[in-house]
Amino acid sequence: MTRLLSLAVSVSRFRFWIYTGGTYVVGYALGMGSWEAFFLPAYTVYLVYFFFPANLFIYGVNDWWDRETDRLNPKKGGKEHLLRDRERRDLFGLLAAVSALSLLLLLVQTPPEMVVFSTFLFLAYFYSAPPLRFKDVPVLDFSSNMLYIMPGVFGYLLAAGSLPPLALLAAGYFHIAAMHLFSAVPDIAADRAAGVRTTAVVLGERRSLLLCLLFWSVFAALVIVLAGFHPLSFAVLLFPAVPLALLTVRTLKTASVYWYLPYLNTGLGGLAFAAVTLSKVV
Repeated sequence: MTRLLSLAVSVSRFRFWIYTGGTYVVGYALGMGSWEAFFLPAYTVYLVYFFFPANLFIYGVNDWWDRETDRLNPKKGGKEHLLRDRERRDLFGLLAAVSALSLLLLLVQTPPEMVVFSTFLFLAYFYSAPPLRFKDVPVLDFSSNMLYIMPGVFGYLLAAGSLPPLALLAAGYFHIAAMHLFSAVPDIAADRAAGVRTTAVVLGERRSLLLCLLFWSVFAALVIVLAGFHPLSFAVLLFPAVPLALLTVRTLKTASVYWYLPYLNTGLGGLAFAAVTLSKVV
């Protein structure tokens, strides 16, 4: 049991739990009518699910199907877990358990919740798995990363009973598209050597960073407008500032800056959560 738990935590990439769990929490806060909605049992159930099991599913499937390319990836074995052949049976069992849990949750959801939840599972699986394997298809690779926004959409739907506004979904898309493209830049050499044709491989580092700058600029503009030009909303400009700095300061390296993005996402996501929750309390 200890071995399985250790593998589950390693594979699920703890530093990235916030990308699904945090998105869910912010989406829920945006959709709730009152802060008392945090005390509903359903909120807690999905809070736990999107922080741990969801990430185990995303990255477990990724590690299962990326066996060959991971051996060439410098991040594996250091910052991220490198799956060993002897661990594949245990990982299969863990993925089966998460799949069973996901199916049980589906059975008690409303039809709209089932659609959103199923979309999350579909994108999470086929991002890495054949025959679709979105990560190998330029444009579809960063577009399918909408899977990280789906927990937020689900949280909003769970709290409000309706889908979030289109402008909010667009903001989420541009942010997550930039996040994916930016994270793929350090992997360009390894992906090219493995024959993986991502958008970053096709564009190269500089043009990828320029596209990240464009995506994050649109994201920042949407957030600022949606927030009614609230002074705190201008902190979102830190996102386009990252690729802009890399494009203008030659001593900065994308591979090094990449590992600081979880802190930026956590900090600004926490700020958004606090601001939205406080507004509901007031």
